[in-house]
Amino acid sequence: MFDLRKTPLHRHHLAAGARMVDFAGWSMPVQYEGLIAEHSSVRQSCGMFDVSHMGEFLVEGPRAADLLQHRFSNDVARLRDGRSQYTLLVNEDGGVVDDAMIYRWSEDRYLVVVNAANRESDWETLCDSESDAALRDITFDCALLAVQGPRTNEMIEDLVDCDLTGIRRAGILATRIAGLDCWLARTGYTGEDGFEIFLEAGDAAEVFEALCDAGVAPVGLGARNTLRLEAGMALHGHELSAEINPYEANLGGVVRLNKGEFTGSQRLAQVKSEGPARRLFGLKMESRHVPRDGYPVDTEHGTGEVSSGTYSPTLECGIAMAFLPADCKIGDAVEVMVRNQSAPARLCELPFYSNVRRWRAKPS
Repeated sequence: MFDLRKTPLHRHHLAAGARMVDFAGWSMPVQYEGLIAEHSSVRQSCGMFDVSHMGEFLVEGPRAADLLQHRFSNDVARLRDGRSQYTLLVNEDGGVVDDAMIYRWSEDRYLVVVNAANRESDWETLCDSESDAALRDITFDCALLAVQGPRTNEMIEDLVDCDLTGIRRAGILATRIAGLDCWLARTGYTGEDGFEIFLEAGDAAEVFEALCDAGVAPVGLGARNTLRLEAGMALHGHELSAEINPYEANLGGVVRLNKGEFTGSQRLAQVKSEGPARRLFGLKMESRHVPRDGYPVDTEHGTGEVSSGTYSPTLECGIAMAFLPADCKIGDAVEVMVRNQSAPARLCELPFYSNVRRWRAKPS
């Protein structure tokens, strides 16, 4: 046995009555008030997540961009200062080792945010690259809070020293919140507008308390999962893995084959040319059954499997993402095997729900 890692807000979660679970070796809050209530607070108002378990790497120096171009699927050269992009770390076979966000501060300074479960292996992969870029793992020096929901702006605007309307979607800037230095990014994982707040670990408690005082509700990992599933967002280990390529997961848009050779690019070019044999679809249940991860799905083109499934509090029905034969079409009727019972469902477009729109900076 080993002790679970704790975020800087661990005692605050306990004081708030959170139920804690082991998540990727971290003691994390799965829920406080209850999943439905927390899910609804993000959809209707504003909620915050402690995601300080995420891995955070600084990549610096004149060759920083070269390293990121070689290792990740998206095109870092498309980024300008103060912008970010979603990207994938792939292996030579084209499988997704991890997904990540890359934030550009300047042409020689980038922040890479990766999944907690893959932090150590991702770090080794980047360090094993033959590059002169300087790498720093700052995971344990930082805290990360995600504040999400349609009322986010009005609920935090008095706490920040910047004009929130001036931050575009996927933008990031250095500012202050509750009088403390932070990086504020208009990114998230819920299908709602909102911000991710990067802080010094020692400042997290004060900011958390200020957000609570402003009426922002703490939300656990349980609701984070139902929110991201409604938004059709991939979760590593479910929609992404070393055995799943980006084209199967509908993420070909973040694979930039024209940028030049990178790890896995030759195999990915072949997959794109031939087309994947399976593809990720959304499905809605047409009965009261709730689909769960791993449930078989029968289609007229063959059998597939649910990668993520849940009850959707927003849509009030069972929803899932599933890998199915690529010949399937939106609108097809399928059958999900739920505890040895066949339950009807219909394939649908992803996302199931999204309230995200592109935010343009307000003209000065």
